Amino acid sequence: MFKTKNRTRTVVVTMPTSYSQDASDTRDSEVHVIDIENIVDPAGSATEETHGLQIQIEKVSGEQNMNGNGTINSKPKPVNLADVVEKARDTFNRGVTKPIEWRRQQLQNLLRLYTENQNAMIAALQKDLRRSKMEAVLLETDYLINDLKNTLNNLEEWAKPERPSKGLVNMLDDVVIYNDPYGVALVIGAWNYPLQLLLLPMAGAIAAGNVVIVKPSELAVACAQFIAEMIPKYLDNDAVIVVEGGPEETTELLKQKFDYIFYTGGTNVGKIVYAAATKYLTPVTLELGGKSPVYIDSTVDIRVTAKRVLWGKFINAGQTCIAPDYVLCSKEVQDKFIEAARDILKEWYGDDAQKSPDLCRIINSRHFSRLQALVDACKSKIAIGGGCDPKERFIEPTIVANVTGGEKIMEDEIFGPILPIVPVENAYEAIKFINAREKPLVLYVFSKDKDLVSNIVENTSCGGMCVNDTIMHMGVDTLPFGGVGNSGMGAYHGKATFDTFTHKKSCLVKNFAVIGEKLGSMRYPPYNDSKLNKITRLMAKRSMPSLSFLPYLLTFILGAGVSYGIFAWQKIASEDL
Repeated sequence: MFKTKNRTRTVVVTMPTSYSQDASDTRDSEVHVIDIENIVDPAGSATEETHGLQIQIEKVSGEQNMNGNGTINSKPKPVNLADVVEKARDTFNRGVTKPIEWRRQQLQNLLRLYTENQNAMIAALQKDLRRSKMEAVLLETDYLINDLKNTLNNLEEWAKPERPSKGLVNMLDDVVIYNDPYGVALVIGAWNYPLQLLLLPMAGAIAAGNVVIVKPSELAVACAQFIAEMIPKYLDNDAVIVVEGGPEETTELLKQKFDYIFYTGGTNVGKIVYAAATKYLTPVTLELGGKSPVYIDSTVDIRVTAKRVLWGKFINAGQTCIAPDYVLCSKEVQDKFIEAARDILKEWYGDDAQKSPDLCRIINSRHFSRLQALVDACKSKIAIGGGCDPKERFIEPTIVANVTGGEKIMEDEIFGPILPIVPVENAYEAIKFINAREKPLVLYVFSKDKDLVSNIVENTSCGGMCVNDTIMHMGVDTLPFGGVGNSGMGAYHGKATFDTFTHKKSCLVKNFAVIGEKLGSMRYPPYNDSKLNKITRLMAKRSMPSLSFLPYLLTFILGAGVSYGIFAWQKIASEDL
């Protein structure tokens, strides 16, 4: 096992998990539902209700407790989280995490963790979600490796001070933006992609020079254990701290003062995290979710479209925050889509989808029951699928036709392998339907009509968009990923992750040169109109000519010079002959 020289192991704080959680929200009921009885609002008063949401927690008595998957674990020894956070702050204040060399070493250690333990990561995902090897590699392990390599390749460039343009009045000054770490960052992960959604932002926080406290989801038991066991063997003891546990521990963490909080999960708990952060005015990134729509028009290749939509919907059994939540299309397109989908699903998963090794399972029984209730509520409209097996927590890939906006399945994010189709007459009606609801995390559009695509882009609001495909925009590291409104705030991926955990510290540096002081002295009293006129002229914004053509001009000059040189050389050579 790899260990750096002269280094102690990372602290792992193990805490008890709670069993019962409110099932009022798709992912909040299964991720980090928090006992908010002890959270103090910004006004200082204790509250039992935040944004209309009440949460109750049943405690499991005895020395053992049960997690959301029904697995019983021994109750760990309680730890004072206030002390943990204080020690983390001391590490940051001592400047341990700021040197680029330290950051690079930690990230290289993390890369070793990924590459040396990839099989163990795949096995943990298989145990928690029955994730296939292909989905585990593409959506988690390889994704993490590539993101980390990109960070390592660009670390110095991202971290160095930026020098923005400056006006005439500051031509003699130095204008700098320093990329400062915030301090102690808290990263709270989710169960649906339990490795990627925790470790990717954690890596960005380390790259930016922060101390990080990470809280894996207690519901993805095997992955949480992997993180708790492996991170201590690779990363710095004082700068990367793993806190295990459930809602009570998350509640206790949120009482502490952090310099940044990064949360992934459902909207209801996101509101609670946001409310807790306001006590200390802590900046946050909330990666939430919502009902991400798909609009399909009549110009598309229906079979290719169906493949791309179905793949995006049914990977991880639909338990993906950016999975297509519902389809908007005409009835004619709906019929063609269902016909194509029937053949494709049989081709992918065979006659008995439950026997396919490529379909995941639902995370736990309570989440399964919620999805089964949605299937039961729309049984008369099921066009494909509908099968459920509570013993395996298996729900067959299901397509529901002719759904209306007022049905139960259209109330909340589905977060499972059920795809409703809502017939609309045209794109205008689709835009109205989308805009009448909360802003989605992603909007998918399938069309060959560029004007139609532009119309939807310009007249809707969402976290991001993907045209003529699903999910694949996540693989573009130059595209920041994040929500808007109810689907979240802030963004990450690629450089955006580094920027998320970085404070842009602006700095103006002046000198004591005679010319600069002479020009600046006009600001000093006694004031008069002559001084005012001179200052306003000096500070006036002027339209400067664009220099965008300069690289092309230089290339042309260089090319002309080379051509002339070759021509001259040939002429001299011919004269010598």
